[in-house]
Amino acid sequence: MPETRDISPQRVRMMLPPVFMYHSVSPSDLPDPHRLRVHPDRLDRHLRLLRRLGLRGVSLSELLHAEERGAARGLIGLTFDDGYTDFLEHALPVLGRYGMTSTLYAVAGRLGRSNEWDDGPELGLLDAAQLRAVAAAGHEVGSHTMTHPHLAGATPEVLRTEIADSRELLQDVLQAEVPGLCYPYGEFDAAAADAVRAAGYDYGCVIGDYHPGDRSVLPRCYVSPRDTAVHLVARMVRHEARLRLR
Repeated sequence: MPETRDISPQRVRMMLPPVFMYHSVSPSDLPDPHRLRVHPDRLDRHLRLLRRLGLRGVSLSELLHAEERGAARGLIGLTFDDGYTDFLEHALPVLGRYGMTSTLYAVAGRLGRSNEWDDGPELGLLDAAQLRAVAAAGHEVGSHTMTHPHLAGATPEVLRTEIADSRELLQDVLQAEVPGLCYPYGEFDAAAADAVRAAGYDYGCVIGDYHPGDRSVLPRCYVSPRDTAVHLVARMVRHEARLRLR
């Protein structure tokens, strides 16, 4: 008999517009060894550029659904990893100023605590009530696992806890569906991607704008603390060129 191929919607390779990946948004002058902190004024300049280009930033779920309808033209994805408390204070007002939405990925087992996985400065993480405030403001909340581990090579038990249990916890907190997961450090393997699909997520996302992924490993463009409008335009042009090549 001929081999049966998996052609489920999650396995179809996606050709999405660029998805920008931010982390902390803060005016802090603390050390930033991993280059994760973007100043609010710089985020403002980024979003102002998008508006001038006729683009609107949206959550990754909204971008995916628009692509399915053939209506993604003029949209770009905005995501914020880790769920830092500074999102509420500094990123949310800027996004609201430009009428844009985003996806925030929270580390479900660390709500209200700090970035204990990181060897950089200690940063506070949103608690359950603050996550609900993010969702109430019209932004998507996704999972960034339970504890922010390296998932590539993890055991089935670890994958189940980090991927499936984090979704259940966040859905209990939000009393709403959690459609997406962001792989910590952008690392994944086939087993991790399978676990994302098995847990019922609509999508998973990684790091890198190098090639289109299927729905469980969607690529994103990292935004650094020093990225200017020119850098963002270059990233968008490069992304478009790579899509055309494929």
